[in-house]
Amino acid sequence: MSNNLFDLSLQCLQESDLERKLQQLNQLLDLWTQDALDFSARGPIERIPDPGRPAKPDLVSPKALPRRGIGTKEGHAALMHSIAHIEFNAINLALDAVYRFQEMPQQYYGDWLGVAGEESYHFQMIREHLYHLGYEYGDFPAHDGLWMTTYETDHDPLVRMALVPRTLEARGLDVTPAMIQKLRAIGDKRGVEILKILLRDEIGHVEVGSRWFRYLCAQRDANPFTQFTALVKEYFHGDLRGPFNYEARQQAGFSAQEIAWLKTL
Repeated sequence: MSNNLFDLSLQCLQESDLERKLQQLNQLLDLWTQDALDFSARGPIERIPDPGRPAKPDLVSPKALPRRGIGTKEGHAALMHSIAHIEFNAINLALDAVYRFQEMPQQYYGDWLGVAGEESYHFQMIREHLYHLGYEYGDFPAHDGLWMTTYETDHDPLVRMALVPRTLEARGLDVTPAMIQKLRAIGDKRGVEILKILLRDEIGHVEVGSRWFRYLCAQRDANPFTQFTALVKEYFHGDLRGPFNYEARQQAGFSAQEIAWLKTL
């Protein structure tokens, strides 16, 4: 069996059986901690329009998702299911960031494997909570917006860091506090606990994106602020609008200039 980082990341990324995928990720993380991985570049790098995922949930456009009130048992579970789906997708996003960009410093791979491991932990926590609510991951439809942007940014790590962690995943920092309030209001203490863990860890994940975005800007002699705002305008679908969690974004590596720009949107 190959111990090549890129082979193993691709294998795990394309694995659609849920249990096998999580198991392969654990093995990959073990090899990283044992310094047992080979970093030789592998070519040609494949474009991946659809990563490995289970047959369920059914993927629909965001507009086709039914609106459910959190006050109902089903609405409560649907909210947790949508968060589980985001965390599952985030495992694939992190693995793709490892596999696709094979010319980066070794620490970059350590950072993104660490993110994949934390996303897997989040997914399993929410899945367990969902089970206690009487549902499984796959019981509700979900949307695929996250992967669409991942696919569109697969040609350049600078564009990927700007758009996936710093734009899409940073939205999680903005919306999670309101979801915590909603879960608190319906007395879901475990859900509140889980979302607090997610918020804390996601600040770290966005910060990883910020750090490597700035590293790549420095390599190319590009101004990070000008680059970031230009890339968001070019690649982001829809309007980037508040409310923004400025404090969390600051902790996640957004500059004062970027925060000031967000305040104008």
